[in-house]
Amino acid sequence: MNGKCLCGAVEFQLEEPVPSLYQCHCSLCRKLSGSASDTAMFVERSQFRWVRGLDKVSSYRTATGYRSDFCSGCGSTVPHLMSNTTHFWVPAGLIEGGLESQVVAHLHVDSKAAWDDIGGSGERFAEMPDIEELTRLLHADLEKAETDLVEG
Repeated sequence: MNGKCLCGAVEFQLEEPVPSLYQCHCSLCRKLSGSASDTAMFVERSQFRWVRGLDKVSSYRTATGYRSDFCSGCGSTVPHLMSNTTHFWVPAGLIEGGLESQVVAHLHVDSKAAWDDIGGSGERFAEMPDIEELTRLLHADLEKAETDLVEG
């Protein structure tokens, strides 16, 4: 599964299967995405590979430590290795072709924009849940598929 930025200078590959998605409705993610929320996934480092353009990636970090990596050519938000984890944060909108993963979590729903109407059946969190809890939730379908494969 391939992903790339708007101009194509930054490209990466994900090994399937990929985890479920979350949408974050906090003010930082709204500014990052220019929309009601940011949709992304956490992918194990072993499932992620840069194809090209790592030299085109620039970073911005707020005083609180919030990090955003982006293509210096087109400005698209691009993946980055998350602090203190073995996961890459991957924006879902960069994936080429169809992505069958579902949104299973909505974060920071208490601070969503007044015009944001959250749909779907994903679990809702008032704020940011514990990162381990969120990672387990995003990977639950993968673990179930592995169990079904072993038992089947």
